[in-house]
Amino acid sequence: MSSASADGSALASVRGWFASVGRIPRLVFGVFLVAGIFGAAINILMPGSRPATVAGMFNVSFVESTLRIAVPIVFAGLGGIFAEKSGVINIGLEGLLIISAFTAVAVTHLVSGGSAAAQSTVWLGLFAGVLASTFLAFVFAVLVIEFRADQIIAGLAIWLVGLGLGPFLSIVIWGSVNSASVATLNTVTVPGLSAIPVLGPILFDASPIVLLMLITIVVSWFVLNRTSFGRWIEASGENPSALDTAGVDVHRVRYVGVVLSGVLSGLGGAGLVLGRAGRFIGSGQTMIGGDGFIAITTYLFGNYNPIGTAAAGILFAGLDALQIRLQQIPFIPAPTELIRLVPYVSVIIVLAFVGYTRLPAEAGEHYESGEE
Repeated sequence: MSSASADGSALASVRGWFASVGRIPRLVFGVFLVAGIFGAAINILMPGSRPATVAGMFNVSFVESTLRIAVPIVFAGLGGIFAEKSGVINIGLEGLLIISAFTAVAVTHLVSGGSAAAQSTVWLGLFAGVLASTFLAFVFAVLVIEFRADQIIAGLAIWLVGLGLGPFLSIVIWGSVNSASVATLNTVTVPGLSAIPVLGPILFDASPIVLLMLITIVVSWFVLNRTSFGRWIEASGENPSALDTAGVDVHRVRYVGVVLSGVLSGLGGAGLVLGRAGRFIGSGQTMIGGDGFIAITTYLFGNYNPIGTAAAGILFAGLDALQIRLQQIPFIPAPTELIRLVPYVSVIIVLAFVGYTRLPAEAGEHYESGEE
């Protein structure tokens, strides 16, 4: 047998093994591989390193930071599930995040008159951000469902609208693409429970938008897996003609799926600025910085399961929080630009082990009642 044949046989065996094990074991293997690579890199970059300093990065504060960073990614990822499982590919999640973030800050600033805002005003800003994102998602739904526009092109248009409109209106209001600072949501503290070691500060002394994110993950899973509406959403993306035959309006289901992507993305964008940042940054790719596109990766990563999607979003957020902390360690002799690649390279490695995700059969396809 030739060397090439032997190599091919070995590769086929490896592929067969990966196909035989479940998606979760492959994911766990990929995560541990990333951890091993990271540990080796630390040993190379810091010979005789200071383990206490490195271990000190992974504490309660790190988890809290991870959950705050995960807010726009997880919310948008959950929204993307509802849209795509219904048969509509919404790659405009980035634009929805941008427009909701800008609107939330603008309304909070304008209603408060530029002074310190009351919490009711901040919540009003959050609601306005969700409303703006929902409206933009509805416009997208009309384009692709009623007028049968190409979903990818329409999604890119939504992204570009958000990317251009947010910074432009910011200049109109503040004279700069970056807004003034506004008040943020107060932390929710549960007396007694907040004193529980580790879990207390994370779950019972946290931003309300983080708590809302955790609740939304569970609710989304329940809706998609335990309700009639969840079955309609799945049928709309897999076999819309069967759903139509059963007497359910496919267009209506798809409208609701896309609008929900706007609602959830709105919570992500508005939650980012009013739960953490306190301002809108419109320079470059804006403060969203690709989170909407990362969100698309998370629900593919999680195979359209809200729990898996959230886990993927939190994983990426944790890697992002890690690279921020690595930049703060003065004795790591590595360029900042290289450290910033940590989340992206890690996700690519893990994705290689997760494997192929099957899209809904009719995702991206238009449907008219009576079609076969």
